[in-house]
Amino acid sequence: MSTPVRDVLAEQLADARRRAAVASSDSAQRAALIERARSMPPAPSFRDALARPGVSVIAEITRGSPSKGPLRDIPDAAALAFAYQDGGAAAVSVLTAPIGFGGSLDDLADVAAIGVPALRKDFIVDEVQIWEARAAGAAAVLLLAVALDDADLGRLMRTAEDAGLDVLLEVHDEIEMARACRLRPAIVGINVRDLRDFSVDTARFGAIAAARPPGALLVAESGVNGPQAVVAYGEAGADAVLVGEHLVISDDPRAATAALVAAGARRPAAPRRGGPADDAAANSEASRP
Repeated sequence: MSTPVRDVLAEQLADARRRAAVASSDSAQRAALIERARSMPPAPSFRDALARPGVSVIAEITRGSPSKGPLRDIPDAAALAFAYQDGGAAAVSVLTAPIGFGGSLDDLADVAAIGVPALRKDFIVDEVQIWEARAAGAAAVLLLAVALDDADLGRLMRTAEDAGLDVLLEVHDEIEMARACRLRPAIVGINVRDLRDFSVDTARFGAIAAARPPGALLVAESGVNGPQAVVAYGEAGADAVLVGEHLVISDDPRAATAALVAAGARRPAAPRRGGPADDAAANSEASRP
């Protein structure tokens, strides 16, 4: 008898709902959380950090992977974030999911405190998780199209806007990209990793990227294992790459980050359809006799 494929996504969503329920169980504590989040100073813009010329690097902090187990002992998330920042990373993604990833909101707060644009990467299913992110100093949150219907995505995107956070809307295929186009997010991530079993198929990126929403920044979220992958994703239309395992397991995270940043600087990202480059081209065309 064959062994059933472990559904990592279902496991993570179940745990996310449990954590959100605990955080929302006391109405007074929830209200205090929102008040604390609203009192936070503005975070640096995650979107602006990714909009620089070339292919920007979002360096990720995660202690483990559900498919590979522990990756690195990280006693000080801020110290690793400093190394990434020194290597030229535009932003830092922090896994806050505890099961399989070993993350926490404390890691997010420690990283955000150094002043780098910090992304809360988690399985977000409830508004309370967005307010938790802002209270910890995050600049952005990840939302998964595979985990949420359009109504829930819209509701959570509005909550993020209210909280002063950017949203990285993650899609996995052309159908989810079509849904993203209807929601018109400012930043879309393409994750060619199957969240049910964590397999990766980078060849699928180009076809999905071709249907990006007009003007949106595009982030490649999986399969970056060196500088050449950054160049390849840039050629396929990525404005940024999100890199986790490759940097986490490196003996020198600063140098590894710098190598990816240098590769991104050498290869300009493709113009965004409907974005500034297209607007300039359209204006030039219109001005011709």
